Amino acid sequence: MLSVRDLWRRHRRKVFISVGVLGSGYLLYKLYGAHRRRLDALERELAIQRESEELMKVQMQAHFENIQTISDVMTLPHAMHNLSCRVAEELDLSQLLERLLQGKGQPNTLTQSEKLNLWERLKILSFTRMALSVWATTMLSLYTKVQVNILGRHLYIDTARRFESSSTTVTAQIPEKGGTFVTNRERESGDLVDKEDQQKFLGTVDFLCQHGMPPLISDMEAATQEALKGKQLSHFFNSTALHETIMQILIIFMSQGSPHSWIKYVMPEDSATSRIDDPAPSDVTEFEQLMMEARAVLLSAEFGSIIEICMKVVVNAVVEQMGAKFRGGSIATGLPLARVLPQVAQMCPLLLEEPSKNQFIRIIKCIPEVEPFFTRLYANMPSAY
Repeated sequence: MLSVRDLWRRHRRKVFISVGVLGSGYLLYKLYGAHRRRLDALERELAIQRESEELMKVQMQAHFENIQTISDVMTLPHAMHNLSCRVAEELDLSQLLERLLQGKGQPNTLTQSEKLNLWERLKILSFTRMALSVWATTMLSLYTKVQVNILGRHLYIDTARRFESSSTTVTAQIPEKGGTFVTNRERESGDLVDKEDQQKFLGTVDFLCQHGMPPLISDMEAATQEALKGKQLSHFFNSTALHETIMQILIIFMSQGSPHSWIKYVMPEDSATSRIDDPAPSDVTEFEQLMMEARAVLLSAEFGSIIEICMKVVVNAVVEQMGAKFRGGSIATGLPLARVLPQVAQMCPLLLEEPSKNQFIRIIKCIPEVEPFFTRLYANMPSAY
C-alpha cells in the first residue's frame, strides 16, 4: 500500500499532464470535427447557392429570349398592321394622282396654277408620308420592345422571388390570347402583375394610331414644308440629296417644341405617368407604375441615342433600296424632283409591311447598339434610367 502511495506521489504530476494532454487532444478533436462539419455545411450551402444562381441565369436568359419572341410575333405585328392602315387612310395620295392623270389626259380640265398646286401638294404629302413612315416604324419597333421587356422583368422578378421562397421552379409560358404574359404560378395566385393591367399596358401601343396620328401628321407635315422650302419640282435629286432631305425633315420634326415632346404621339400623358421623379409613389396602380417606367426609358438619353442611330440606318437603307429598285432613270445618278415623288410614294408601303416581311425592322434588330440596350433594360431596375 505504501508503495502505491509512493508511486502516486512520484508520478502523479506525469499522470495529470498525460490526462490533460489527452483531454486537450480530445477537445481539439471535437472542435476540429465541429469546425469541419460547419465547413462542409457551408460548402454544401455555397454549392446549392451556385447551382441556384446558374439555374436562375439559365431561366433569365430563356425568359428574355421568350420576351423578344413575344414582341416579334405578337405585339409588333399588331401595332404595324394598325399603323399601315391608318397611314394609308390619313395620307392617301390616290386622289391627287388621279386628278393629275385626268389633267394630263384632258388638258383643259385643270389650269396651270391648279396643276402646280396639285404637284406641290403631292410633293409635301409624299415626303411627309415617307418621313412619318420611317419615324413611326422605328418608334413602334423600339417601343414594343420597351413594353415587353419592362413587363417581362416585373414578372420574372416576381416568379424568381417565389422560386427562392418555395424552391420550386416557375415556368414562364407563351402569352395567352391578347398578348399578356401568364405563368403557372400566376394561375394559382393573384400576386403577380394583374392580367388586366398587363393587357392595358400592352394595349397602349395603339395610342399612336388611335390618338397620336393627327398631331403627328400635322407636325411632320410642318417639318416637311420647312425642309422642302425652295426645292422646286424641276430640281435634280440624287441619292445624296434625297438622304439629306429625309434626314432634315426628321431632325426638324424631332427638335420641334420642348425636348422629348414627340412622346405625346406615342403614349398618353397624365398625372400618374408624369410623376417619374417620385421613386415610389404610394397611390399608383400597377398599370401606372409600368407606364412611369416606360416613360422614364423613353426620356433617357440612351434611348434618344438609339432612336437617332436607328433612323439614320433606316434612311440609309431606304435610299439604297430606291437606288437599286428603280433603275429606269436612277435616283443614284439624279432625277428631277417631280420624277422622284412616285418612287418616294412607292417606298412607304414597304416601310409599313408586317414585321415578318419588313426588311427595315430586321435591319433595326441587327443594329449593334439595339440588343444590348434591351438586355440592360430587362436586367436592370428602373432607377438605372
